[in-house]
Amino acid sequence: MILIGFDPGLGTTGWGVIAAEGNRLSHIANGQIKTDSKAALAARLVALHEALCALFAAYHPGAAAVEEVFVNTNPQSTLKLGQARGVVLLAAAQTGLVVGEYAPRLVKKAVVGTGAAEKTQVHAMVSRLLPGTKIAGADAADALAVAITHAHHLATARRIPT
Repeated sequence: MILIGFDPGLGTTGWGVIAAEGNRLSHIANGQIKTDSKAALAARLVALHEALCALFAAYHPGAAAVEEVFVNTNPQSTLKLGQARGVVLLAAAQTGLVVGEYAPRLVKKAVVGTGAAEKTQVHAMVSRLLPGTKIAGADAADALAVAITHAHHLATARRIPT
């Protein structure tokens, strides 16, 4: 199964695509979608949506996962993050995907082993779990971590009888 993970943001949205075959994970692609900070908010959201649609068309994922919003000290930043996250959820829903949503602490715990891990620790563990991967930046590393977390949760759900 091909999984796509997102670390949403208005300025930069990280994305990562992995393949999961049982317990085996492999890297397919990762990157960052950047929007023009000088453009109007609506134009930035449209640009984000168009880039996301191109990703879904290029990789045809079978599942998607998005990091949940954490509360910033600046409420304006939290609102902008929420709007970008909404565009990510919309684009995934338009392709017919059910989206897994994970709190940042849960992603860190799933990948590093502790919910208080630093970004550098997440980046290092993603590199170990997906050897040979050239990661496009911290946001892409976080997105790959979200995809890995989703793969683990899907595998666990398949093993537990309903």
